[in-house]
Amino acid sequence: MNIFEELKERGLVFQTTDEEALVKSLTEGPVSYYTGYDPTADSLHLGHLVAILTSRRLQLAGHKPYALVGGATGLIGDPSFKDAERSLQTKDTVDGWVDKIQGQLSHFLDFESGNNKAEMVNNYDWFGSVSFIDFLRDVGKYFTVNYMMSKESVKKRIETGISYTEFAYQIMQGYDFYELNQKHNVTLQIGGSDQWGNMTAGTELLRRKADKTGHVLTVPLITDATGKKFGKSEGNAVWLDADKTSPYEMYQFWLNVMDDDAVRFLKIFTFLSLDEIAAIEKQFDAARHERLAQKILAKEVVTLVHGEEAYRQALNITEQLFAGNIKNLSASELKQGLSNVPNYSVDAEDDLNIVEILVKSGISPSKRQAREDVQNGAIYINGDRMQDLTYTLSDNDKIDQELTVIRRGKKKYFVLTY
Repeated sequence: MNIFEELKERGLVFQTTDEEALVKSLTEGPVSYYTGYDPTADSLHLGHLVAILTSRRLQLAGHKPYALVGGATGLIGDPSFKDAERSLQTKDTVDGWVDKIQGQLSHFLDFESGNNKAEMVNNYDWFGSVSFIDFLRDVGKYFTVNYMMSKESVKKRIETGISYTEFAYQIMQGYDFYELNQKHNVTLQIGGSDQWGNMTAGTELLRRKADKTGHVLTVPLITDATGKKFGKSEGNAVWLDADKTSPYEMYQFWLNVMDDDAVRFLKIFTFLSLDEIAAIEKQFDAARHERLAQKILAKEVVTLVHGEEAYRQALNITEQLFAGNIKNLSASELKQGLSNVPNYSVDAEDDLNIVEILVKSGISPSKRQAREDVQNGAIYINGDRMQDLTYTLSDNDKIDQELTVIRRGKKKYFVLTY
């Protein structure tokens, strides 16, 4: 099975400009290719990971990747399938985001060894010095307004309004392809399916300005079985930055994917062979309640993104919380595992009697309810049941002198911080 066939088998090929010609090119020898990432935030997210891992698969097959971070296009904003204009960021902000994204990309691609080692490029290096007049004369003349208006990303915005800034974005991305072709003989661009219009602008410019053929391969925008999309614009982003989405949170995300998605995601997001995945699928289908596919998926992706140690910590947090063994976890681990639960900052003047603090922190709605909760055995302090109405929290209840975990009932956790 060649690399293109494997990509198709994994569900990673959505569109190509000329499949037969692309397969021929990939088969005949090493191809130089690029994927672009605009710095629209200080981190990439799981939506980006599909293209990143596809790029890595091609590198492992002997082809040479260029990772382009859009220091220039990030200042403009891509209109593709956005309902409104992006907010423009300052150059200092974008430059800071460029540095962070470059650091993340270096974790996935091999920039150190081999004839096909990856190279990092920034399109501000060529756009920063070009004059507006030169760009219009040397690039703009190859694009008709009719051609630009035909792009779906533009047509969807015409009714609500699109600025010339965003309208011209496709020309800038097209010029990226031309520039990389001229300097590095890049002949293939990889990106998400929502980028098709911008990406084919590059093949058009190569054809008209340089009389060369370029290829485009888009990967699908990943959705779950309900059609919900990964990505920060959907408000459910799982970030690659551990400070924005902890390894534990990422582990839980994959652990909780629906059964109908689990095997498909193994093909897309892991480097397990297709034979290995087929064997996992067989076991998984025989006992779906054991969630084997999800557990392997969570392990593989967290290890890939954050490393083996982070995976083991995420697994330990999961197991200890499930068992209620709060005291077996450190404060930093608890902050990961309980990051989304209600939090109350204890004031020096607070009465730390169990009934009083339950009400003050909002754990119980009233003193009467708080007393009932304690007496009925519904309150746990750091995993231990507390039924003494006179009990007062002390330093002994502080984990690492930072926090106390209170559970009400079977699953409702609360964190007191000091």
